[in-house]
Formats: sequence, C-alpha cells, structure tokens
Amino acid sequence: MIKSPQLTIALVQTQLYWKDKVANLAMLEEKLWEIEKGVDLIILPEMFPTGFSMDAAELAEPMNLTICKWMKQMAAQKQATITGSAIIKVDGKYYNRLLWVSPDGSIQHYDKRHLFRMADEDQSFSAGDRLPIFELNGWKICPQVCYDLRFPIWSRNRLVDGQLAYDLIFYVASWPAARVSAWDALLPARAIENLAYSIGVNRIEEDGNGVKYNGHSAAYDFKGTQLEFLGESDKISSLTLDAEALDSYREKFPAWMDSDDFIVK
Repeated sequence: MIKSPQLTIALVQTQLYWKDKVANLAMLEEKLWEIEKGVDLIILPEMFPTGFSMDAAELAEPMNLTICKWMKQMAAQKQATITGSAIIKVDGKYYNRLLWVSPDGSIQHYDKRHLFRMADEDQSFSAGDRLPIFELNGWKICPQVCYDLRFPIWSRNRLVDGQLAYDLIFYVASWPAARVSAWDALLPARAIENLAYSIGVNRIEEDGNGVKYNGHSAAYDFKGTQLEFLGESDKISSLTLDAEALDSYREKFPAWMDSDDFIVK
C-alpha cells in the first residue's frame, strides 16, 4: 500500500484507577469522545485498564473478552485504530500485551519484550519473542512498551528489502516521575538513530503502590525535534505526521546506508 501523505495521531495522557477495569474503561470512553473526527490512530498508556500491577493472575483476561471487545467497539465508533497494553492470559502464561485494534475489528498484538525486573515484572509475566511491524494507511509502525525504550538494539530500524522497516516507533508507558529524565532523553534518541518519528504516551498521578507518574508524553520527528509535549496534565493532544518530510530527509541524509547489521537472539 502506498503511504498516505499524512497520519494523524491522538495521544491520551491520563490518570488510571487502580486495578479497576470498569472505572478505567468508562473514563477512557468519555475521553475518546472528546477526540475530533479524522484521527487515524489513538494511543493509550501501558496497562490502561488496570494500572501497572504485578497481580497478573487477579487481573488478567483472555483475548476477545471485555478489554478487546471494548477496544473493538471504540475503534469502530471512532473509525480509528486504537492501541494500548493490557494484562492478557494465553495458555497459562501472562503477558503485558500491546493490542492494536482496527476499525474493522481485527486485532494484532505485541508482547512486551523487556520486563521491568526492578518491579518483579519478570516474575509475573512472560516476555515476548517477536517484534511485529503494523501497517496503517501505508505507514509502517513499530510498537514498544515502556522499559523497551532502554534497549535500542531491539528497536533498531533495520533494512527490509532495501527499505527501512518502519516510519514511526511508539511507546506506551507507565514511566515513573523519578526517572523521567531518561524518558525525555531516550524518546528523541530513538527518533534520531532510526530516522523515524518517535512517540511516547505515559500516564500521570499516583498508582496503588505509591509510584508517582508525571506524563511528559511527547512526539519527535526524525531529527529529534519535539513536535508535541503534553507536560504533566490530564490531556489529549493530536498531531499530524508528514510522509514527504520523512522521506525527503531520509533521501538527503541517508545515514541508514551505513548502519550495522546484527542478529537478535
């Protein structure tokens, strides 16, 4: 598919009710109705139905139950793809799974690769072993979840059939305020090194474990220039990415031609 000239994306930076799916889905539904028509993609934070909890057995649900059905409904009503992560159980294992739900009801997913051991996420969840590239209106899009941001090899924009694998990389997150300086530094770094747009959507306020979050959801272009910054407030912001600007820069500054190859094991 030919890449559309523009891609419009809504970033949803919000507080989350602790381990309360009903309250979070109701709150988010109201917020999504504030988004104007014409948006192609809506990005929600990490574990948006529950907050970042290690109580996987208590909070998990299988695919195509409440969370997936809600996302399908909202995607159809908004006529936009909706993405965010949730706790999903598959074959007795628990995953911090990013769900990518299209208006036609189809679902793709990415399971978080790097589990945050400092919160024992690696003891509660299974790590993903594959990195899909989603496509939306001809744009190639790389999904990532929170802690993945610290591991550039996993997200390296490699050549596929002579072209870069993706145009946009995005992160859904529950990134604590105590380490927000790393978030602010690494998001533009991922954009620069991969010659791609980079977006991060983080939550705000305090969770049930007393961890504080201060947002700083943001978008950067392929040169690391900040396009959008949501600060620390409860806010939804939309921006439009430009395909011609991206392709032109890649042509004029083809650093990707000198990149190193590697094998991910």
